[in-house]
Amino acid sequence: MADVLVLVAHPDIARSRVNRALAAQARQLADSGVEVRDLYALYPDFDIDVEAEQAALAAARAIVWVHPMQWYSMPALMKLWVDEVLAFRWAYGPGGRALAGKCLWLVVSTGGSEDSYREHGSNGHAFEQFLPASRQTAEPSGMRFLEPGVFFGAHRAPPQALHAHVHAFGERLLALAHEGRAAARTSQPEIGADERRLADH
Repeated sequence: MADVLVLVAHPDIARSRVNRALAAQARQLADSGVEVRDLYALYPDFDIDVEAEQAALAAARAIVWVHPMQWYSMPALMKLWVDEVLAFRWAYGPGGRALAGKCLWLVVSTGGSEDSYREHGSNGHAFEQFLPASRQTAEPSGMRFLEPGVFFGAHRAPPQALHAHVHAFGERLLALAHEGRAAARTSQPEIGADERRLADH
C-alpha cells in the first residue's frame, strides 16, 4: 500500500528538466511509501486501465499530480485520466466516496517566469487564477486540495533553483507519507481481545 501516489504526466519527459527530476526524486522514496505512475509511459496509446488506476488511488492516502502547465491547463492524457478514472458513483455523486478524506497536491511547472503571471505580465493574470478547475476537481470527491507547488521559468531556471525545488518536493512527499500513516493510526484505534471477539460476530 502506497502512502503517497505520484502521478506524472509529461508528453516528452525525456526532454523535461523539471518533471523528469521530480519523477526521479519520487522514485527514490519507494521504500518510504511513495509510488510513481508515469501516465505517458503506461498509456502511450491513451487506453487507460481505469480499474488499475482506481485501485492505486484507493490504496493511497495522498495523491500528487506532477505535470507541466500546457495552455493554462493539464496535458491531454492527464485530462483524459481525470475524465475516465474519477468516475461518477466512484469518485463523486451518489455513493462516490472512494477518495474522500485524501489529499490532492498539484505540482506544476511553467515555461513562463513568475513575473509573466501578473496582471500586467504576458499571461495577463496571477497564476492562482488558472487553478479553479484543479481545485474544483478535488471538491466533489471530498479531497483536500493542498497549496500547489509551482516551478516557474522551467527552461531558464538555474540548476541550483531546480535542485532546491526537487529537494523540497522530496521532503514534502516524506511529510505526506508520515502524515498519512499517523492519521491512519489515530483513525483505527486498537481493538481489545474482548471487543475483537464481539466485532467478529
